[in-house]
Amino acid sequence: MGKRARARLIRMILTDVDGTLTDGTLALHPDGEEIKSYNVKDGLGVLIAQLADLKIGFITGKTSKPLEHRASRLRIDELHQGVIDKMPVFRAILVKYGLRPDEVAFIGDDLGDLAVLQAVGLAGAPSDAVAIVRKRVHYVCRRRGGDGAFREFVDFILGAQGKWDLITDRFAEIFSRKI
Repeated sequence: MGKRARARLIRMILTDVDGTLTDGTLALHPDGEEIKSYNVKDGLGVLIAQLADLKIGFITGKTSKPLEHRASRLRIDELHQGVIDKMPVFRAILVKYGLRPDEVAFIGDDLGDLAVLQAVGLAGAPSDAVAIVRKRVHYVCRRRGGDGAFREFVDFILGAQGKWDLITDRFAEIFSRKI
């Protein structure tokens, strides 16, 4: 099955965070608190996916207060932090939402993401993901992690599903209420 056919089945998009939603850089204050930088285009990708009735989830090995804040602002359906083995979380999400693996997309960048990438219906990676990940996914983004790769992945899925008219209509409706 081709990647576009796989994308048409997707009902939920899961993503790694560091190296996928961020560029992988960890900046630390002298007190040890982390600073993370997120791309606004990726945030809009979350909103667009939600407008298309797709669920969104973050599964990451690190634990971060800035990520909790970001996930809350974006109204993420699932946030799982401090997860080294992502497969049990993935399986629990399938059960919780009554999904089959082929109805879930996942985008990740490194070795800790491989098991889930190989289990989902549509696997993606940023252009700067490690080579072994890029070789094993269905879709390699042109964009780097933290530089719109997640948004590109969402755009590909929505394009394959033919949902752009729905998205533009919903945006028009939202903005007409604000005026």
